Amino acid sequence: RQDSGRGEPKTLWGSSEPRPPAAGTGQPSPQQRTETLGFYESDRGRKKKRSLSDLSLLRFISAELTRGYFLEHNEAKYTERRERVYTCMRIPKELEKLMFFGIFLCLDAFLYVFTLLPLRVFLAMFRFITLPCYGLRDRRLLQPAQVCDMLKGVILVICYFMMHYVDYSMMYHLIRGQSVIKLYIIYNMLEVADRLISSFGQDILDALYWTATEPKERKRAHIGVIPHFIMAVLYVFLHAILIMVQATTLNVAFNSHNKSLLTIMMSNNFVEIKGSVFKKFEKNNLFQMSNSDIKERFTNYVLLLIVCLRNMEQFSWNPDHFWVLFPDVCMVVASEIAVDIVKHAFITKFNDITADVYSEYRASLAFDLVSSRQKNAYTDYSDSVSRRMGFIPLPLAVLLIRVVTSSIKVQGVLAYVCVVLFYCGLISLKVLNSIVLLGKSCQYVKEAKMEEKLFNPVPAATPGKPGGKQQGTFKSTQGISTDENGSTSVTNQPVHQKENMPSLLITSNSDQFLTTPDGEEKDISQDSSELKHRSAKKDLLEIDRFTICGNRID
Repeated sequence: RQDSGRGEPKTLWGSSEPRPPAAGTGQPSPQQRTETLGFYESDRGRKKKRSLSDLSLLRFISAELTRGYFLEHNEAKYTERRERVYTCMRIPKELEKLMFFGIFLCLDAFLYVFTLLPLRVFLAMFRFITLPCYGLRDRRLLQPAQVCDMLKGVILVICYFMMHYVDYSMMYHLIRGQSVIKLYIIYNMLEVADRLISSFGQDILDALYWTATEPKERKRAHIGVIPHFIMAVLYVFLHAILIMVQATTLNVAFNSHNKSLLTIMMSNNFVEIKGSVFKKFEKNNLFQMSNSDIKERFTNYVLLLIVCLRNMEQFSWNPDHFWVLFPDVCMVVASEIAVDIVKHAFITKFNDITADVYSEYRASLAFDLVSSRQKNAYTDYSDSVSRRMGFIPLPLAVLLIRVVTSSIKVQGVLAYVCVVLFYCGLISLKVLNSIVLLGKSCQYVKEAKMEEKLFNPVPAATPGKPGGKQQGTFKSTQGISTDENGSTSVTNQPVHQKENMPSLLITSNSDQFLTTPDGEEKDISQDSSELKHRSAKKDLLEIDRFTICGNRID
């Protein structure tokens, strides 16, 4: 449009453009400055009004519907989240593979007490009786392993006869008369007491074995074999009574009418999740907890077997009553499996631990099995399982023998024939289980590239002196021996070592190696001054059931 008065063009909004400076002056006049400033202020005001007019509801909804983003801008974060999901999905499979292998290890150590231990005790007694006929060729009357077998057999027999003075029926009715809340508290106290007495009990048994087999030339630094033997008998007897009370409480829960006690006892497993998943766990801590879970699951299976035997006896071995107990048994087993899976899944998630760590744990357990068949093995395999997992088979075996002998009456020749056949079946099961476990263990050791660790020389340190100052070294022939043709075989005959050789009970072959193939090891402390006052970080082969105090390994 043209201005009617002045003929000057106007802008789109009706205001004229600022005038140019007057000719010849070079500087704008005050009127021109005022016009220019007014023009820009009015232009900013018009733009502001225009932007406010664009913020309509329709435009906001349109922006929300069409707004986009790119996940690849933070690719590492989302990839890590996806791997965590895959790890949680792999945990049940890897955990159950470890549990399956560990339960059969416990079964092998448990069957050893019923099958091979009586035969080994008989052979040791036969050698001791016939020793004068062959002459004393060695300074030892019996080999150290035979002495330990004799002690185990005598402890089993004494504790079995002592258990006859414990009335199971009176204990059952005494526990049944308590309230539900009392029984729940009692059951929790029994679980804590079982862990505490197990930690001290294995030390008592080890002290007895070492005291009875220690070379006599050394200076006496113990109270004697008889006091240690009395302490071992008392420990096994008290631990067997403790497990009997646990089995009786579980039996009362099974026989309760409304199953409220059984439900409360099962809910106690889920409380374990709360006390575990929100704590900091390292690889060694998780290994210790996995071993504890294996021992706990196998012990629960034996307790369920005892409960079924007692209930079937009360109902005259009626098969129909077994199917009444079967749903409750499945519920207890399923709850235990579910709790373990959930607990391990969240622990690995919160502590950024991969699922492959369970393969290392399985290889560590397999290494123990293979090393127990060494030519110069320092311990029996059942004792190795006891130290690693906290599973001590002697008290549980005493209780099971007591329950079976009181529940099953053997009368007549046919019954004794059935007992002999059953014992032969147990021996066959033990031998078959041992062969399969040994083969799988060798496979796991080779897959983890730990086979060469069985042949490396092991430095041994004397007590009270640092490991860096060695008193002597020896070549280890433990493990899988290789013949000239390259085939491997496992030797199990002990060889008497020289007296000047350091004791293998102090440091063992398995105490010197890692389970990881690459041998990577992180220091516990970064400060070099702290390393002088703390021992080196324990690897998986050094971690047993009672190593960790709290959640820290010193």
